[in-house]
Amino acid sequence: MFSPEGPRLRELAVQALSSVEHGYDLLAPKFDHTPFRTPDPLLRATASALRRTGPYDKGLDLCCGTGAGVDVLTGLCRESVTAVDFSAGMLDVARRRARPAGPPVGWVRADARALPFGPAFDLVVSFGALGHFLPREVPGLFAQVHSVLRPGGRFALPVVAPPRPGTVGHAVLLGFDTVMRVRNALWRPPFV
Repeated sequence: MFSPEGPRLRELAVQALSSVEHGYDLLAPKFDHTPFRTPDPLLRATASALRRTGPYDKGLDLCCGTGAGVDVLTGLCRESVTAVDFSAGMLDVARRRARPAGPPVGWVRADARALPFGPAFDLVVSFGALGHFLPREVPGLFAQVHSVLRPGGRFALPVVAPPRPGTVGHAVLLGFDTVMRVRNALWRPPFV
């Protein structure tokens, strides 16, 4: 649908009718060939901005998906990087595509709303995951991030401006949002 290597419409439909976790397990092998992967310019800009405030010892990529943010963290952290996602499929793809250079990377399957860590990290980043949480869950998510940061630690949540109305990107986003709202009205569990 998005590129020759990307998911087909039927695959997206099956994914959309699944739970969020299972849906991302299904989409993981082709996720990097969709427009939903964090764009490289955003990754580079984030790395550049964080370089000015680092270096950091230990980093956490929260909701790591296929690991694009792990590459950012391995360039910023000296001791270790931990990647967390609740989709086993996403973690598997991230593990396979990881670059060996830099500090060691640990892979943890966990829910971002109940992180299994104490205050161990100097830097937490999360790329594109905020839209997977209901508004009422966001304060708890931020409390979890706060609980895993060491004193003086930093949380980076890069976001991009939405596409301008009238552009193809805006139409695609609006169409996707409309389809998911209809899907959630008719099908359980909801896909956030």
